[in-house]
Amino acid sequence: MLRALRRRWDSYKHRFVPWVALNLRRKRRTLRYVPENSQDKIITDEDVFATLMKVFKALFVNDFSRQTHILALLPEIKCKYLELVTAELERSKVNSCHHPSKHVFSPEEVLFNTLGFSITRDRSSLVSAGTGVFVTKGFVPKGTVVSMYPGTVYRKYEPIFFQSLGNPFIFRCIDGVLIDGNDKGLSRAVYRSCSRRDQLGPFQMSDVSWLTAALQNPLAVGQYVNNCSYEKAANVCYQEFDVPGSFPVELKQYLPNIVYSHDIQSCLRCVVLVTLRDIKQGEELFSNYFTVVN
Repeated sequence: MLRALRRRWDSYKHRFVPWVALNLRRKRRTLRYVPENSQDKIITDEDVFATLMKVFKALFVNDFSRQTHILALLPEIKCKYLELVTAELERSKVNSCHHPSKHVFSPEEVLFNTLGFSITRDRSSLVSAGTGVFVTKGFVPKGTVVSMYPGTVYRKYEPIFFQSLGNPFIFRCIDGVLIDGNDKGLSRAVYRSCSRRDQLGPFQMSDVSWLTAALQNPLAVGQYVNNCSYEKAANVCYQEFDVPGSFPVELKQYLPNIVYSHDIQSCLRCVVLVTLRDIKQGEELFSNYFTVVN
């Protein structure tokens, strides 16, 4: 019983205001200090956008046989993707370009073929930490987008009380925007509901596969990255990214975030995890749950 209570406290204490206030000075090593909001960037937004586009395009081409309905409504981009499919088939030494489904890679393989690494969820190396995220294959250079934090995006004034009860997966952005990355219970139901609400015919405006074990976007595991400790220093850092309005509609199916209120006219907030140093195969990802803005 005591062990169970201790585990629950360890997972919740970082969001308990009195505990945070009492431990700010004592745990300075686990804090990430940001002099100004504008400096809270490890890499540029352009680099984040380029990485997401590269991965999402590769996933789209890999799933090309499932995109028939979308491509029928977007004839102007169909030729572009046909060229990418043909190039990929030639790279894989496939003779026929009419049956790409016979040579479909898993999302993890697509990530490795695109960025040179793959990641997965597994039991954390930290005692009583539960699930963690590991680099299972390849090498991740410093300054690389290695993961995304999925979930429903709430503005400051939007209701999240019931979803937040006993929920250790709520991420707070610098401007007060909240992202609920819980894949169970009420949080799961809310995300699915918002996803169905925003779907436009065959066009999915968000990825719901992160709620399951079969990920469509292999980057969407950031909510399981554990907080660093004195024994395990942080090797990744959270970075906020607003998805531009020009983001290709056919690739939104891989975005693991969705806004709670449909009528909000603003960019979709995403949070990516960027590497603070080179990370080798087999290493677990560790970040900071705190962002202190001076």
